[in-house]
Amino acid sequence: MSRIGKKPVPMPAGVQASISGGIIEVKGPKGVLSMPLVSDIAYVVEPQEIRVNPANDTKRARAFWGMQRTLVSNLVVGVSDGFTKVLEITGVGYRASVQGKILKLQLGYSHDVDFAIPDGITIKTPDPTTVEITGSDKQRVGQVAAEIRRWRKPEPYKGKGVRFVGEAVRRKAGKSAGK
Repeated sequence: MSRIGKKPVPMPAGVQASISGGIIEVKGPKGVLSMPLVSDIAYVVEPQEIRVNPANDTKRARAFWGMQRTLVSNLVVGVSDGFTKVLEITGVGYRASVQGKILKLQLGYSHDVDFAIPDGITIKTPDPTTVEITGSDKQRVGQVAAEIRRWRKPEPYKGKGVRFVGEAVRRKAGKSAGK
């Protein structure tokens, strides 16, 4: 039985939710997000909260219950507060800057990497080695962060590359100096 699914999703002031045509739509100060509904789950929109319950007693309904509650919660948090991922760049000469709708990355290649910033995502570089990715859709923020990180993953010997803040990079010993 789901423990997460039992908790109702609280809706802060200024956030409204509606269900129509098999889609739940949540509106708030940061925009509008929607998600298709699963037929095995019953969604109840109340003025202060959204409740997610299994519609029947099948194994599929119980399996989807907690996940659907979390996805609805992500919609509500996204339109009210938004999501942020922070990347840090480590390495000599490695840096990032935003120029219009392009993120320019210098990651040790013979050329700069130009990353086009998608709609609905905001990227800031408070300093040359920090990249902040912000948006209302949790999945898109994480996907953009993963795509940027993919250009130069942290390597285990010197730790150079692009990593998430707080990410632990397992370090290896380098060459041994002899016998």
